[in-house]
Amino acid sequence: MTEVTVTRKGQITIPAELRRKFKIEEGSKVEVVEEEGRIVVRRYTSIFDLAGSGAGKGDMEELKGLLDEMREEGEDAREERL
Repeated sequence: MTEVTVTRKGQITIPAELRRKFKIEEGSKVEVVEEEGRIVVRRYTSIFDLAGSGAGKGDMEELKGLLDEMREEGEDAREERL
């Protein structure tokens, strides 16, 4: 646990070690929430932070095959409704 001081404006400084660990850089967004009577600060993850996170996890042919399967499932479901 690290003790921090709240400024007159209600600001705190997140220790450098934790900023590095959680990849919080200047301009990063964090959430401040109350959980079970505690104040919790956590890194806010947007969809843009996830961009490229699946890179290298499959080849193009495999991905095309999965898309084809999904399309077929969708067509089957539509036919069942009719």
